[in-house]
Amino acid sequence: MRLKNEFKPLFEPFTFPGGASIDGRLVVAPMTHFGSHEDGTISQDEIDFITARSSEMGMVITACANVTPDGKAFEGQPSIARDEDIPGLKKLASEIQAKGTKAIIQIHHGGSQALSHLVPNGDVVAPSDVFKDGKQIARALKEEEITHMIDSFKEATRRAIQAGFDGVEIHGANGYLLQQFYSPHSNQRTDQWGGSEEKRLAFPIAVVDAVKEAIKDHVTKPFIFGYRLSPEEPETPGLTMTETFTLVDVLKTKNLDYLHISLMEIDSKARRGADASKTRMALLKERCGDTLPLIGVGSVITAEDALSAYNQGIPLIAVARELIVDPDWAKKIKEGRESEIETVIKRSQKDKYLIPEGLWSVMEASQGWVPMED
Repeated sequence: MRLKNEFKPLFEPFTFPGGASIDGRLVVAPMTHFGSHEDGTISQDEIDFITARSSEMGMVITACANVTPDGKAFEGQPSIARDEDIPGLKKLASEIQAKGTKAIIQIHHGGSQALSHLVPNGDVVAPSDVFKDGKQIARALKEEEITHMIDSFKEATRRAIQAGFDGVEIHGANGYLLQQFYSPHSNQRTDQWGGSEEKRLAFPIAVVDAVKEAIKDHVTKPFIFGYRLSPEEPETPGLTMTETFTLVDVLKTKNLDYLHISLMEIDSKARRGADASKTRMALLKERCGDTLPLIGVGSVITAEDALSAYNQGIPLIAVARELIVDPDWAKKIKEGRESEIETVIKRSQKDKYLIPEGLWSVMEASQGWVPMED
C-alpha cells in the first residue's frame, strides 16, 4: 500500500521564514510525559516515548523544559536550567533527529502554576501575588528577578543550541508565566511590567528578544524559533482575541518562524473580541497573512482531520493525544494504512506504547482524556 493522493499535502516539505526546512506538515505537539528524572535530567523512558512517535513527522516539539528551578510545574518535567542538563538533552535531540525529523525544545516557566513541593523552598513566583482560599500561593517577582528571568530564557536557548536542537519554542500559552504577565487577570503590577496593555506585553517581548539574541550569538545556520500562545482566557478581565491580535502584531515584527496556537479544538470559534462566527485559527490566519506561519493543534485524530486543517490554510498541524494512542499514526497515513489507525489504548498491551509510568497514571486518573479500554 502507498500514500493516497489526497493525503500527499501532509508530507510536502515546508520552509520556514528563517530558512530551515522540514520534510512534512505534521508536528509532534509538546506533551507533558512526567517521565524525566527527579532532578530534571532526561530519562531513557522519555526518549523512548518521544522517538517512538517521531517517524514520518516533520518535526518534534518536546515536553516543556523549565528554564529555572522555580519554574517547575510538573512531576517528571525536563530541565534546561543548568549546563549539567545538556548531555541528556543532547541525547534526546540526536535520537529524535535519527528518526529523520527536526527536534525543537519548548522552553517554559510555570509562574504561579509551578508546584510548591517541586521548587526550591516552596517559593512560587508570578507577576503579582496570588492568593487562594485566603492563603498566599505565589509572590510577585521583584524587578531584578524579572531581569534574571529574561536572561534565564536566553541561557536556556544557549543550552538548547549546545545540545544540538534544531530550534526552540517559547511556551507563552496555557496560563504559564509569559501569559500571566500579559493577562489583565493575573498581572496587577503598576511598574514597567504591568498596568497598560503595552506594559503587560513587555515581559513576553523581552523574552522573545533575549532568545533572538542567544540565537544570533550561538548559531551559524538556520534555527527554528517559534512561540506558543493561547488566544483567549475565560476570565473577566482576561485575554480576548483583541489582546491576542495586539500580541500577534508585535510578534510579526520579530522574525519568528511560526506561531503555535494552543487549542483543545482546532476548529473552535472565537469567544470575545472578534467575529464569533469564525474559528480562532481563521482569524489568526487573516491577521498573520503569509508572513508568520501557524501551527494548529487540538483534537486532530484522523488523517481527514489533519487534511481538513491543511485545506483551511493551516500549513502545519500538530498532534498529541492520537500519537499517544497510536505512535505509528503518521507512518500509517504515509503507507496508505490510515484505516488501521488505532483510536483506543488497550491496557492489556500497555508495554507496546512505551508510555512513562507517570503519564500512564495520569491517563488512568483522567478518564476520557485519552481513550482507554481493557
